[in-house]
Amino acid sequence: METLNQMQLLAVLAIPVIFAITVHEAAHGWVANRLGDKTASMLGRVTFNPIRHIDPVGTILVPSLTFLFTGMLFGWAKPVPVNWRNLRHPRRDMALVAVAGPGANLFMALLWGLMIQLGLLLMPTSQWVALPLIYMGAAGILINVFLMVLNLVPLLPLDGGRVLNSLLPPRLAVYFSRLEPFGLVILLALLATGLLGSILFPLVIGVVDLLPGAGAVKTLFHF
Repeated sequence: METLNQMQLLAVLAIPVIFAITVHEAAHGWVANRLGDKTASMLGRVTFNPIRHIDPVGTILVPSLTFLFTGMLFGWAKPVPVNWRNLRHPRRDMALVAVAGPGANLFMALLWGLMIQLGLLLMPTSQWVALPLIYMGAAGILINVFLMVLNLVPLLPLDGGRVLNSLLPPRLAVYFSRLEPFGLVILLALLATGLLGSILFPLVIGVVDLLPGAGAVKTLFHF
């Protein structure tokens, strides 16, 4: 199985990236709707239609540039609106809404891993079908695991920050929430200094090792 150059990798990553972000955001909205807040549903955000979730800069331009220049995929989608006042148990339910996104990414990573296994079964007889399944499956695992791990960083406005904010005592949660306007700046600073990669990559590799198709991911992405 041949490794791919950067432009080929970018092409292979495109569909998994769109699905990873779309399902991640739809999961937030779906769980919020189940827990009492119908804001996302009324705005049409509980959907697998990527157009509803894509931010032209954060979903397309920034991930393309960061991948080409740093080898990392970094970006964002339009955040799904959640009105915590509508939730039946606001602090607990906000944590559940937050966890839904990374949970959806883990589920998709498992599905992409199964796609790799299917590709390997087909390889001896139908390479023209098998290779696209393996390449896209490997890309799907990597992007979903990376998105899951990134979003679990305990920093607002990331999902991990939402969970931590829900777990902190109310008084500490108020102070912690004041850091949210600086969250993206902190993330970009960590990315620029290389600290973000040094923190995330070992976690990503550890999770990938637990999934079916890990060997294909390591071969294609030189782990």
